[in-house]
Amino acid sequence: MRRACLVLAPGVLLLAVSALQADAPVKKLSAAELASKINDHLAVRWKARKAVPATVASDAEWVRRAYLDLSGRIPDILSARDFIDNPGSDKRAKLIDELLKGERYSSHWATVWRTWWLPDTGELQNPYFAYNFEVWLRGQLKDNKSYDTMVKGVLTGNRGVANTGSYPFYQVHQNKPENLASATSRLFLGIKLECAQCHNHPFAKWKRQQFWEQAAFFGQVALVPGRPFTKTAPGVAQIAIPGTGKTVKARFLDGKEPKITNTAVETLTEWIVAKDNPYFARAGVNRVWEYLLGVGLVEPVDEESPENPPSHPELLTLLAKQFAANDFDLKYLIKAITLSRAYQLTSKQSHASQADPRLFGRMRARGLSPEQMFDSLVLATGGKDEGSDSFNQWNGFRQPGNNTPRAEFLRRFPNQDKRSEQQTSILQALYLMNGKLVADATSLEHNRNLAIIAEAKTVRTSRRVEQLFLITLARKPTPAESVRLVKYVDRGGPHKDSARALCDVFWALLNSSEFCSNH
Repeated sequence: MRRACLVLAPGVLLLAVSALQADAPVKKLSAAELASKINDHLAVRWKARKAVPATVASDAEWVRRAYLDLSGRIPDILSARDFIDNPGSDKRAKLIDELLKGERYSSHWATVWRTWWLPDTGELQNPYFAYNFEVWLRGQLKDNKSYDTMVKGVLTGNRGVANTGSYPFYQVHQNKPENLASATSRLFLGIKLECAQCHNHPFAKWKRQQFWEQAAFFGQVALVPGRPFTKTAPGVAQIAIPGTGKTVKARFLDGKEPKITNTAVETLTEWIVAKDNPYFARAGVNRVWEYLLGVGLVEPVDEESPENPPSHPELLTLLAKQFAANDFDLKYLIKAITLSRAYQLTSKQSHASQADPRLFGRMRARGLSPEQMFDSLVLATGGKDEGSDSFNQWNGFRQPGNNTPRAEFLRRFPNQDKRSEQQTSILQALYLMNGKLVADATSLEHNRNLAIIAEAKTVRTSRRVEQLFLITLARKPTPAESVRLVKYVDRGGPHKDSARALCDVFWALLNSSEFCSNH
């Protein structure tokens, strides 16, 4: 057998070895061990491409990034100072653990998953579905429910999300089999099937029949409070392909025929979340990787195919196997990625090779989500935290008639698919520069914290400017920034008033591209 293998083509031999390895039991790695493996894979690619990775991010840059990614807003000034001044060599790992245990982790990541799984289609009822869905997601994440458990809840939740009898995933997709087939395969399997809905593409892997075989699982779904799906007799999940007169039976995307013992949707869900599913863990890993590093191992995240392979196939396979072996623990996965060297790097480019985002030779700058932006503004300006206390009053959603500051802000700043390509419109920029939220936050009359800093005449100007930088950007000003801004404040700006000049500095920091991005 060994001699036979030696005469095989290299690609065939690689496939044979991969198949043998796939059957071997997976040794569970700790998050730190997995991070080390990530580093090894990236280092091999850097060497092969003669890439020079960026330097490690400063503590100030990194702490702001970690807070935004794991808790959804910038750190407060005390947390930023404590972290920067802490000499401990393990402080980054400790902060990751602390943030993953915090209440804001479940709040922030509930918004992240809701945005992915329940896109805003502009329908008037969508905010109501989104509200129930996000409440449910918060509870799931707070209890550290596994990823597969959450997906089961989305697709087959027994009494509906948050025990309301509501099934947002189905309702947002109009309970149409074709819409549900597209969304399920794209979101949970990383496969974009909808291009095959109407006809076959000559070079595409997925064909029209496979699309409708997936849709057949949803062909007899009835949303009944307390009993989400009608019982389906074994073997009768089928659907007619429009315009053809042809009927197809439900079939898994790996080609296997299902044995439907309860309902078709439940049968499909069990196949989707199985540890040996060839797509599920990969899709989940890739989404989390893309969120934390700005670009997926497969990009776009829902289009893995022979024509669009992963940038690091062995790494993606490793991550997927470890995610499944560790029972789809999302905190485990997030910790491993955030401990990796790729996540530690600065976003500042220092070598031409770092321009390729798929080499992960530096951190990719990402625009803040609307929720991150608002909650960070509130924290920086000392306002009321509407992100948590007022959540149950619907402040986080865009429904008509909700005129709270948070709801108004989110209406003006809708979520974008790619944060690394995020752009601010002229109207949004004008709102940040001249809107009431920032205007009040940068006035001595409405912001008592700013007034205290501005009126502290016994504190040297450089120290007061430093405070504003730490409040907004979680870092101290560079020497050049300090000299320029201290001179501006001491001269009093255009109004010859040092207190108002300090307000100008604060306004400029809040409107800076650095404040509006996670780098």
